[in-house]
Amino acid sequence: MAIKFIALDTDGTLLDSSGQILPSTKEAIKDALDQGIKVALCSGRPIAGLQHFMKEVGIVGPNQYAITLNGAITRTADGKVMTEDLISNRLYRKMYDYGKKNHLPFNVVSPDSKIITGDHDVDLMVYTQAYENSATLYIREPDELPADFAVAKGFFVGRVALMDQWENKIRAEFGQDLYVVRADPHFIELLHPSVSKGNGIKELTEKLGIKSEEIMAIGDERNDISMFNFAGTAVCMGNGSEEAKKHADYVTISNYEDGVSKAFKKFL
Repeated sequence: MAIKFIALDTDGTLLDSSGQILPSTKEAIKDALDQGIKVALCSGRPIAGLQHFMKEVGIVGPNQYAITLNGAITRTADGKVMTEDLISNRLYRKMYDYGKKNHLPFNVVSPDSKIITGDHDVDLMVYTQAYENSATLYIREPDELPADFAVAKGFFVGRVALMDQWENKIRAEFGQDLYVVRADPHFIELLHPSVSKGNGIKELTEKLGIKSEEIMAIGDERNDISMFNFAGTAVCMGNGSEEAKKHADYVTISNYEDGVSKAFKKFL
């Protein structure tokens, strides 16, 4: 069955090792869009951290899409929210309290792409997240925000050794209420239990009338496995994790070669 929708991870997939988009990748996306195929960036980033890349490759307007924050919010390329699954204020406060009690750097992403932390001594990784996602950083404690304030995603962040030490404890504490995923060595993400990249794609494509077998997903990490499992065609980058590769139908070459372009040429 012909592919009608491509879900394309950003970091480690769309972007090369220096954070740029290869000319071959731009050309491949343009060719797909010219064929009428929808190409959606599917990322852990908020929309503010994707828009400049989307414009660069021509993913624009009301009929192209982005799956943001690991599937928590899907939008049209011009900003209209299509689906959202947010974390309640109660669970936001529970995460905040856990971070304070255990001296773990913690921040959240709001639905409108703000990065908010209650830590007055802000960890370098929080600054880095804000910079990489073109997001404004706010220092606010929960009581300084509306009582019904819901968040798109929570993060515990820090050195790799610190995250290794706390990952299983965080999963044990929050795994019954939230989706916990290690999407990067430096941070642990917590999302609404319905959220995953795979479910984000499912919710969006059901609205568009596109079947799973008409979808190709390309990614590189553990948080891409859910979209690999949903899509009819799953492609892992050569630079991807060994766990992600186990769930792929095809392993292409790396993100600093022509991995995306090669996958497009093979399956379109």
